[in-house]
Amino acid sequence: MAIEPGGYSWWYIDAISADGRHGLTIIAFLGSVFSPYYKRSGRHDPLDHCSLNVALYGPDHRWVMHERPSGDVTRDARTLTIGTSQVRWDGTMLEIEIEERDTRLFNPFHRRVCGKVRVFPEALNPASFALDPAHNHIWHCMAPRARIEVEMQRPGLSWSGEGYFDHNRGSEPLESGFNVWHWSRAHMKSGAVVCYEGERGDGSVFASAIRFDREAIPVEVDLPAIAPLPRSKWQVERRTRSEIGVAHVRKTWEDTPFYARSELASKLYGEEVVAVQESLDMRRFASPVVQFMLPFRMPRQSAK
Repeated sequence: MAIEPGGYSWWYIDAISADGRHGLTIIAFLGSVFSPYYKRSGRHDPLDHCSLNVALYGPDHRWVMHERPSGDVTRDARTLTIGTSQVRWDGTMLEIEIEERDTRLFNPFHRRVCGKVRVFPEALNPASFALDPAHNHIWHCMAPRARIEVEMQRPGLSWSGEGYFDHNRGSEPLESGFNVWHWSRAHMKSGAVVCYEGERGDGSVFASAIRFDREAIPVEVDLPAIAPLPRSKWQVERRTRSEIGVAHVRKTWEDTPFYARSELASKLYGEEVVAVQESLDMRRFASPVVQFMLPFRMPRQSAK
């Protein structure tokens, strides 16, 4: 699928190990929405700003996000190669082959992060949802539930657990469409639930809860009560939804000036659940101070 100038496409995976000790997120970005280089370029060529973001949480924490130019990116209907890493879909399973280095500025070690992650969806959801009336931003929860197998050589990790897989795409910059959003996903005894809410760039608000059955068929359900969460260390406002209006942060996975990702304990539709939650503030992202800081965290590979 073509990506329009100014647009983006990303594939997102998260997982928690069966023993609860490890967490994982992987995001493959085409037209990286958080790239200061893409923003400065005028966003004329999305494929010249691509990256694979890999984050391992737990005892062997790692974080890599190295932006690549278009000459380092190839793709077809089943395979996406970004630099030295590759994502492949065989019709039933997604395999991510990771070969990255932590090249953040002022990090003298440039530790290798390499291995394989396999994602086995329990069922695939065919429906996507527009997040704005003009359909400039589309969210597709591809697999609300999936089995995850992690085999990393660097660091030496091997675990399995349950995860989630979705796809977002858009035809305009994310900060044009949204001021803030709060998102969470939780596995239920049968299926899963996703809560999505926020404020669009024009000031209008949106909020929905979507429940998926074992076959990944989505149904919009009543929103649980708002459950405020403590602000992150960077003072990003966080909140989620819970049946009793109360949720607890078990772990903060990511804490940045404009974004926080957390592991929560809450109650949804009569069940105690563990959820993955994120809060995003695009107004902070667009600030000159944050734009100055971002290259230190996500360096860019020069075009050959």
